[in-house]
Amino acid sequence: MSKIRRLCLVLGDQLSWDLASLQGLDPQRDAVLLVEVMEEASHVPHHPQKIALIFSAMRHFAEALKQRGIRVHYVSLDDPHNSGSVPGELRRWHSLLQPQQLHLTECGDCRLEQSLKDCRLTIQWHSDSRFLCTRGEFSSWAEGKKQLRMEFFYREMRRKSGLLLNGDRSPVGGAWNFDAENRKALPKGAIAPSPMRFSADAITQEVLALVAKNFSGHYGALNTFDYPVTHADAQALWDYFLDWGLAAFGDYQDAMASDEPFLFHARISAALNIGLLDLRQLCSDVEAAYWAQRIPLNAAEGFIRQLIGWREYVRGIYWLKMPEYADGNEFSNTRLLPEFYWTGETKMNCMRQAINQSLKHAYAHHIQRLMVTGNFALLAGIAPSQICEWYLAIYMDAFDWVELPNTLGMVMHADGGYMGSKPYCASGQYIKRMSDYCRGCAYKVSESTTDDACPFNALYWHFLIRHSDRLRSNHRMGMQYKNLDRMPESKQQALWQRGQLLLANLDNGESF
Repeated sequence: MSKIRRLCLVLGDQLSWDLASLQGLDPQRDAVLLVEVMEEASHVPHHPQKIALIFSAMRHFAEALKQRGIRVHYVSLDDPHNSGSVPGELRRWHSLLQPQQLHLTECGDCRLEQSLKDCRLTIQWHSDSRFLCTRGEFSSWAEGKKQLRMEFFYREMRRKSGLLLNGDRSPVGGAWNFDAENRKALPKGAIAPSPMRFSADAITQEVLALVAKNFSGHYGALNTFDYPVTHADAQALWDYFLDWGLAAFGDYQDAMASDEPFLFHARISAALNIGLLDLRQLCSDVEAAYWAQRIPLNAAEGFIRQLIGWREYVRGIYWLKMPEYADGNEFSNTRLLPEFYWTGETKMNCMRQAINQSLKHAYAHHIQRLMVTGNFALLAGIAPSQICEWYLAIYMDAFDWVELPNTLGMVMHADGGYMGSKPYCASGQYIKRMSDYCRGCAYKVSESTTDDACPFNALYWHFLIRHSDRLRSNHRMGMQYKNLDRMPESKQQALWQRGQLLLANLDNGESF
């Protein structure tokens, strides 16, 4: 095997033509390395569809690189020489090819990046330019701040990108944020667009067989896989959303409905996170749709906020605070994750809907994650590491940089309020307001202490009572504690007892 000048390792979530480490490649002297490894596919029990997406997209990307004349070395999972880890494969190929240089773009996982830095090879690291804000820029913005509020960071990103700004650099519509206009429940008779589906080609069929053989013990269906695995198909999915989903996304992005897993959501987060779509182009398309009067401002601003506000913000926090951030446990939670999170077997319809669609599609939208499955984990006092592993494993778009801050900080408030100024806790009334789940439930959302009462209700008040010393002084929790204090002592005691009973029976199928 002839020596080469530059070997570029491309990870499974870096399948972008604009990847910094791929720039300036010389087809005659350079090569690209892609590896499927068991360690990355199984360090948590990733959903089989997630593994299939990444492996298939990697194989398609490798073929596309070859068509551009790039020399590619590809290691499949079942290659008999496969060492099983990314650092192991990098060392093996470094020994085989003896390149003059190793190039790699920043990872999306602190664990993996550290293992590569520890592999005793000289690597030229590149900043991940697919994001609007670099790690260094975020660190400079955060310097000296005790708490980091997304809203202020988001305004900086709007100014930097120039998106939805008037000529004088003021925000279009007179406000930076139209979040209050993004919270409508789905009206009766509303019809969401049918999801766009993609059939498996020969490469994907081969991958599906490989995943079925090697990951049969992982939770989640594989036979419903229908995600885009190429740049062209990802673009088609995005174009479909622009035409049929985005206009209503602004009003109904927080809405939930039984047997409607997608509603007006784009389903592009997985494709974006692995490099099949470009952040800047997505934002430009949304802004253009607004200026062309195809969509209302609350839809345009709401979608752009998710991309350059929240998504960039959580990545910044991840790299600013890791690895210590992962150990956060503000409420000293110790309970194990109930088995029904992995099976969907529960009488709570909201949880059953959110979990079963996650098992079927490796997908749930942000409110289902935050205010249903996440809210329950918060109220029940689940250990943060347990629920973080579940989110990382079960969702197609979950990579450590985006999953961990969202779950540990936003869902579980386990960072003590560094990300969010209050815990996002709610009773069953929130779920009733934002969905039709309660109509198909075995429990009564109007009750709190009876045997057939919605578990969210008693657990909500139990959470407030048991963490009163820590949360009562929070200025955003004042109304909740005033409502608690107005209750007769007998009602408070009944709520506490009901909560205690529920917590003692988390894994009892008859109780939940």
